[in-house]
Formats: sequence, structure tokens, C-alpha cells
Amino acid sequence: MAQQHLDPTAGPVAGDALAAYLRAQATEFLRALRQHRETGGAAAVNGSKEAVDAARALRRSARRISGTLHTFRPLLDEGWSEAMRPELAWLSGTLAREHAYGARQERLLAALHRLSGSAAFPAQATSEGRQEKGQLTVGAAKAGALLERQLTLARTRAHSAALQALGSSRFHAVADNVAVLASEVPLTAAATTTATASTVGTAGTASAGLKPLAAAAEDRLCDAVTALPLVTAGHPYNSEALVHGLSADTAPQPQDAPWHQVRLLLRLHRYAREVLFGDEVLLDVRLLNAGKALDRHRDAAEAAAAAASAARTPRIAPATAYALGVLHADQRHEVEAARFTFQRAWMRETVGTP
Repeated sequence: MAQQHLDPTAGPVAGDALAAYLRAQATEFLRALRQHRETGGAAAVNGSKEAVDAARALRRSARRISGTLHTFRPLLDEGWSEAMRPELAWLSGTLAREHAYGARQERLLAALHRLSGSAAFPAQATSEGRQEKGQLTVGAAKAGALLERQLTLARTRAHSAALQALGSSRFHAVADNVAVLASEVPLTAAATTTATASTVGTAGTASAGLKPLAAAAEDRLCDAVTALPLVTAGHPYNSEALVHGLSADTAPQPQDAPWHQVRLLLRLHRYAREVLFGDEVLLDVRLLNAGKALDRHRDAAEAAAAAASAARTPRIAPATAYALGVLHADQRHEVEAARFTFQRAWMRETVGTP
């Protein structure tokens, strides 16, 4: 093989940082998969901490690989990345459902405890003629039992679906592709072009091909945030999140969708920063707080939907339906509070940027 003559002023190729990041995430994926298999994959309701941690690590690395393939797709082999990305999204989504149902159950039962004003649900009312607080307490026990049955069943089914997915040929194909990715990243010619000294970033990263794509991801996030009703969200207790909250429509709240989209775009922005700066990435507390607010928004919105769904159960007692209605309104207030928190965090970030 002929020896390649290198430009003495050249830096690392533009795809070096991207390839290193993807290889690292692929390695984390394989490590988590090995741990998951060693624990028997028993991340069910009473699963071990090791199994739960392994499942979380699998989701984490799968999301990062998928998100990175999306943001930096012009630098990666198109056919390979477009085939790989939806499979990773399928896997992370399948693994996330069990955890989501468990967290939703804990959230709703804790809220019922708080709203009923007791440490535990009484089996029945101890006196007649109670006002609203007492009426909630009467139905809270049955509402809690109904939610626990429904969400435990959903969680058990999600666990079975996750185990089935992890044993499928589809998953084995994903794992094989990730194993290849751990040693070889299919970059395009543009990504493997050697960068000159003038195009190398200040941290030593050849970011000539990375920065524009990362900036585009940030622009998409900023555009999506601009479309949000931040002025309204900046006023606490504005009841924006309660509009149509008691509707009989079973479809997801359309007003939630733009906020969920911002959450996904914020996650992609964070991953792009990790690719650009590697181990030198600085923790941006403002982005972290904004992300936590959007996680809280998602959790509250989905919990409210679960309460509304339970309230549609045929032939439940009026007191039970009342408790579920109060619980639904409580979680929609949590949605509103999360929007307010995000607005404060985001505006603080914008104003604080020099």
C-alpha cells in the first residue's frame, strides 16, 4: 500500500470526534446488554437494581446513538444510518414503557395520598355529610386500587414485551450492528476529509463538519421554543394547561405536542454538544433545568391522561369518578407548573448569554 503524505498543518479528520462518540456509546450499549443478560433481564416490578440499571443504560445509549445518527446524518453512510435509526428508536421505546408505567403509578398514587390528606387510603368514609375533602377521601381508595390494577397490568405487559423484544431476531440484528459500530463507523467522504489548522476547533476537535450540523440542531430547538406560548407560560396559574382538560375526547391533548417536541429537540441539542466537546463538555445548569421541567411536563401530562382513562371505566362509583377527576385536574396543574418552570429556565438562559 502506498504511503500517504500528510499535510503538516492538518488536524484530525472532521469525523474523528463523531466516530469516537459513536464507538463509546456502542461500547456502553454492549456493556449494558451483557449486564442485563447476567441479571436475567428481570427488571420487572420486583426486579433487582442491577437489572433496572442495565435496562436504563441500554435505553440511554440507544437514544444517544439514534439521536446522533439523526443530527449528523450527512456525515454518515445514508443507507446504514437510515436503517439503524428507527431500530434503535424501537428498542429504546420498548424498553422505556415498563419504567414509564411504574413511575406513573407511583406518581398518581402519591398524588392521591396528598389530595386525600391522609397517609393511607381509608377503606370507607367514617362519617356522613363530608364536604369536598371527605368526598375525595371516600373515592380515593377505590380510585387508587383501580389505577394500581390498570397500571400494574400495563407494566407487566410492557415487561413481557421488552423480554420478547430482547429475544427477537430483530433485536439481535440491532445488537450485531451496534457491535460493528463499536469498532467501525461508516463515515462519508466529507467526514473523512482532513481538516486544516484553521478549521480545527479551539478544543482540538476537527469541528468543521460538525459545528454547522450541531448549530442546525440548536436552531431547530430555538425555533420550536419560539413557537411555544412562553408569554402565557410565564404567568403562574394561568390555567392554559386546563383548557379542554375535562373533555371526553380520548385523543392526546394537542396543546401538549409542541412541548413534547421541544423536549426531544432539547435532548438532540444536548447530544450534539456531547459530540462536539467530548469529555470537555461543560454542564449547562440552565439547559439541565429546562430539560427537567420538560420531563416533568411529559410525566404530568401522561399521568393526567391515565387518570382520565381510568375515569372512563364503566360502572365506577360516583365518588371514585370524582376522585379521579380531581386527580386529573391536579396533574394538569402540574403540567402548567412545569411550563412555567421551563419558561423561567429558558429565559434565564437566553438573557444570561453574552
